[in-house]
Amino acid sequence: MSSYNPDKIESKWQQYWQSNKTFKTPESHDKPKYYVLDMFPYPSGSGLHVGHPEGYTATDILARYKRMNGFNVLHPIGWDAFGLPAEQYAVKTGTHPRDTTEKNINRFREQLQSLGFSYDWDREVNTTDPDYYKWTQWIFLKLYEKGLAYEDDVPVNWCPELGTVLANEEVIDGKSEVGGYPVIKKPMRQWVLKITEYADRLLEGLDELDWPQSTKEMQRNWIGKSIGAEIDFAVAAANASEHIKVFTTRPDTIFGATYMVLAPEHDLVNRITSDDQREAVEEYKQQAAQKSDLERTELSKEKTGVFTGAYAVNPASGEKIPVWVADYVLATYGTGAIMAVPGQDERDWEFAEKFDLPIIRTVEPPEDFVGKAYTGEGKAINSDFLNGLGVDEAKTEIIAWLEEHGAGKKAVNYKLRDWLFSRQRYWGEPFPIIHVDGEPKPLDEEHLPVTLPEVEDFEPTEDGDPPLARAEKWVKTTDPETGKPAVRETNTMPQWAGSCWYYLRYCSPDFEGGPVDFDEEKYWMPVDMYVGGAEHSVLHLLYARFWHKVLYDCGVVSTKEPFQRLVHQGMILGEMEFTGYKKDGEWISADLAEGVSGTERIKLQDERVEKKGDHFVVAGTDCMVDAKAHKMSKSRGNVVNPDDIVEQYGADSMRLYEMFMGPLEQVKPWSTKDVDGVFRFLNRVWRLMIDEDTGELNDTVIETDPSGEQLKVLHECIQKVTGDVDDLSFNTAISAMMIFINEAYKWDNHPKSVLQSFMKLLSPFAPHIAEELWQKLGNEESIAYADWPELNEEYLVSDTQMYPIQVNGKVRGEIYVPRDKAKDKEYVLAEAKSVENVAKYLDKGKLVKEIFVPERIVNLVVQ
Repeated sequence: MSSYNPDKIESKWQQYWQSNKTFKTPESHDKPKYYVLDMFPYPSGSGLHVGHPEGYTATDILARYKRMNGFNVLHPIGWDAFGLPAEQYAVKTGTHPRDTTEKNINRFREQLQSLGFSYDWDREVNTTDPDYYKWTQWIFLKLYEKGLAYEDDVPVNWCPELGTVLANEEVIDGKSEVGGYPVIKKPMRQWVLKITEYADRLLEGLDELDWPQSTKEMQRNWIGKSIGAEIDFAVAAANASEHIKVFTTRPDTIFGATYMVLAPEHDLVNRITSDDQREAVEEYKQQAAQKSDLERTELSKEKTGVFTGAYAVNPASGEKIPVWVADYVLATYGTGAIMAVPGQDERDWEFAEKFDLPIIRTVEPPEDFVGKAYTGEGKAINSDFLNGLGVDEAKTEIIAWLEEHGAGKKAVNYKLRDWLFSRQRYWGEPFPIIHVDGEPKPLDEEHLPVTLPEVEDFEPTEDGDPPLARAEKWVKTTDPETGKPAVRETNTMPQWAGSCWYYLRYCSPDFEGGPVDFDEEKYWMPVDMYVGGAEHSVLHLLYARFWHKVLYDCGVVSTKEPFQRLVHQGMILGEMEFTGYKKDGEWISADLAEGVSGTERIKLQDERVEKKGDHFVVAGTDCMVDAKAHKMSKSRGNVVNPDDIVEQYGADSMRLYEMFMGPLEQVKPWSTKDVDGVFRFLNRVWRLMIDEDTGELNDTVIETDPSGEQLKVLHECIQKVTGDVDDLSFNTAISAMMIFINEAYKWDNHPKSVLQSFMKLLSPFAPHIAEELWQKLGNEESIAYADWPELNEEYLVSDTQMYPIQVNGKVRGEIYVPRDKAKDKEYVLAEAKSVENVAKYLDKGKLVKEIFVPERIVNLVVQ
């Protein structure tokens, strides 16, 4: 017996591809290029689950498709391998992060290779390799040279348990994302990157990109450009030399500013707080330090605050207004201070109500307005010389007045903050910085890479210094330029650093003259297709774009943007969990319901369940079931290992199923039993061509000219698959190939030329079986670079024309007539009347009218 054996076939072709370097990136630039890229993985200890390969399969189909269409293809892979998880594992087990990372990478590589992805493994990169992070350090030095990297004491998210600073996105509800430990705010010396210098260019560049609109909008909101005014409020009385600077998008409401609020971290708080309020203010600051930014700005939370004892002067009205401290104002947004206008702002209204502060409306609400703060359009009221003006007019007028009186100016503000770029960790890129006489000094390129020293303890020191401080011999060094004693920087870069530019290193991974060979970058960049999860919609993409623009300004790259087209694959959820079904009009728990036998429950869960309206139903029945799918996680126990699927069904079946589940960008539940459907399809492909007794081609596979109908079926498939791959509609492309196989089983013979064309269509999706059958069809070279089938639309036109035959408006039969007779009325009518089921109606009655619509329909009216 020689039945379809994916294990044998797939191992054979994976070895072939590897030994022949089938997917090695072409070195010549003589063809159009296509750079298709995956967001490279962080190699965790648990390995891949079946959700991970979805995007990788999509990009692999594109890579294979483009090679067959005459493109030079760059399709690389690598490892984003620095980061907190490996370090935490090291702390718990004493295992060096390097060892853990290497083991995890080997596991991931093995899994990816088992799925037959056509990566150029010679271009594999690893962010923890000194030959790679040498250039990460080099890029940091460029940022430093341009004044875009600086040291500052800034409030940070500090996690005492993890011993490190966390980015805002690593803090959830005041606790660390890793471990769930409490996080506090505290000022620390940090390296900061001035991403704000590029805010406008980061906004403008989005217009030219083929990205999901939702992702572009998230980036725009994160940057948060707003136009308004900067206004100075002098602090009254004893603190007259101090000024509070605020930014507001509504300077027209200044006459309604009845109090001011400083963020607890604002540097003015200590200087202007009165002695009798100092204790209360200090206590409040400590409480605020325990909260995340999200908690502090949540609209629904109860407003809290404390009076500083100080007053400021409203420059427009001359009124003294109290200065408060409240945690709903953040030091990292705007100036860290606001003029509070409760009449036009909901948060300010709630605060004013709670603490009995004045409320003055400065915009007239409509007569039917019901509510508190009014935030809409209207005429200015209670606003002196602005009264009667609309909002836009009032803004223009007050900004001119502020500038004339030296109390403010027109200004632009951004939500975007400069990027906190240092971590108190061991497992990260060392900074190429030494400190001489307490001042930072960059090292020259010749001293790169600055490699990580060996340490035995990966936790912070007892003094709270980063783990690198334990390597005293490494820390204490000399300035190579002056010979003076120097101290190395003991913070490390965040994991984002290596992933900011990895796509460039793939262009020339062995280049020694810089992070990328300019000629290679000029040819390959920008990335033509970037596929990855929506969770990276903002930060990774924003940071990579920022670094790319800096490198463009430095003349290192020729392109202004790194990623021309971006697609987010939808998440694959765990298996459907059946929680109940509808019996006698009521929802009943599937495992607890009385009167539901175990057999019924098992049958219910084994049936295919489909979405119908607002519910799921068992296919082909009216039985509604209650079913849910959850994100795959070890804690839920619903993780599906791709190794198990490959072992049972083969890599080609898994690849096909991942693409057949539904549209690429859609969230979908996994169903292991449904993999069987695509497995059966591949078995049918195999049996169509291979004799199971001999293992050779079936007798029906012959060298012969295809019939017109066979060419029509083939070219319909070519048209559909080609268009669908271009549109990333992989699920419908697979459906088209299934239709082709169904039709091919009806043929008496199977021309080799038709089957070879079909193998080309199948090969990007199921490359192993396609390679095997391609070889059995007599081809010696790999199918990977065979020419993609060319569509000939002439074959889409059938040799015959079908006419439905109606009698008195009801279809009673159909006929197929030769194409050259399709418009011959007499011929078509004669054929129609000869149909047995039509003739009997003609025999029973009198034919009174013949309706003939060429190439569409025949209708015979009988009385």
